[in-house]
Amino acid sequence: MIWLILGLVIWSAAHLFKRVAPRQREALGNKGRALVALLVLISLGLMIMGYRAAETDFLYALPMWTWHANNALMLIALFLMDIGRVKGVVRTKIRHPMLWGVTLWAAAHLLVNGDTVAVVLFGGLGLWALVEMAVINRAEGPWTPPERGSYAKDAMMLAAAAVLFAVIAGIHYWLGYSVIAALN
Repeated sequence: MIWLILGLVIWSAAHLFKRVAPRQREALGNKGRALVALLVLISLGLMIMGYRAAETDFLYALPMWTWHANNALMLIALFLMDIGRVKGVVRTKIRHPMLWGVTLWAAAHLLVNGDTVAVVLFGGLGLWALVEMAVINRAEGPWTPPERGSYAKDAMMLAAAAVLFAVIAGIHYWLGYSVIAALN
């Protein structure tokens, strides 16, 4: 479990570095971007290694309907994670859509994974996303919504999220983790 926790700490530190130590980050210039990218890759490796190697205890099981809630939350999370890139309407209503997407992704996974290693991983990443939003809000102050676009752009991103969800569901199934409760 120590590798998983170390990965989460490095992930959080790498992402928070720009906001917590802006002068130091700026002084690094482009090397700082490379350093952050390297730390993120290392943290991902540590989280994967730690997740796979950790001994785990079962903490809770939620009702079967939570699988449906998980799937709905995942679709919304995937939509939010990418909506900031297009000039639609939703991005003008939600500050930090990608981080809210990560928060929903983490919550969705906590609905269907009640073991300690999953709680540490998904709870840790969800907590990081919430802390990141608070730190950004404090650093940047009041939010000015971006220019409003069209609902068509949002619909395009929703369709892309649905396709991505299907791909992710297929990969989960291939790895032995069904996203449909009846198949578990």
